[in-house]
Amino acid sequence: MTDATIEHGESVDEERRDFIHIATVAAAGVGAAAVAIPVVAQMLPAADTKAASSLEVDISKVPVGGEIRVLIGGKPFFVRHRTAAEIAAAEAVDVGTLPEPETDEERLRPTPSGEFNKAILVTSGACTHLGCVPVGPGGGNLGDYGGWYCPCHGSHYDTSGRIRKGPAPSNLPIPDYRYVSESVISISL
Repeated sequence: MTDATIEHGESVDEERRDFIHIATVAAAGVGAAAVAIPVVAQMLPAADTKAASSLEVDISKVPVGGEIRVLIGGKPFFVRHRTAAEIAAAEAVDVGTLPEPETDEERLRPTPSGEFNKAILVTSGACTHLGCVPVGPGGGNLGDYGGWYCPCHGSHYDTSGRIRKGPAPSNLPIPDYRYVSESVISISL
């Protein structure tokens, strides 16, 4: 025991004093955590907000050569069921000639079996120039590469959603999506 003697003959138990200091600091830390956890938790998105930021899409309902457009959190997305000719056109492109080089396969996500479903392409539905919504195959004005065309300022995208011509600086972004099953995908913001 390390006792110190004070002027008036009283002794101080230094081990006890150190224990009291450590216990006080630990209690203050636990109290701070008890306050901080609910404060931080209330800043996280609510369950309804999380639900509104993702969507499951049954891709078996999209006809070959067709496309559906979905809104998630107010943002448009395209889910296209490409034809064999559209897939062949996307794969035949010399990637080195593209403003933003990406192969067609790099723009796909694997199915639960680990294979790529080349027929299904999911992209953002906002032009990378100023955010207009391009028209797609079957939408009338196809543009020069059989894919999407933005009538606002003339950007042309191919059948893989890659920028080919016009003022858009980059390809149509691929959203965060995954295959839930072979016929259902989940798209998230």
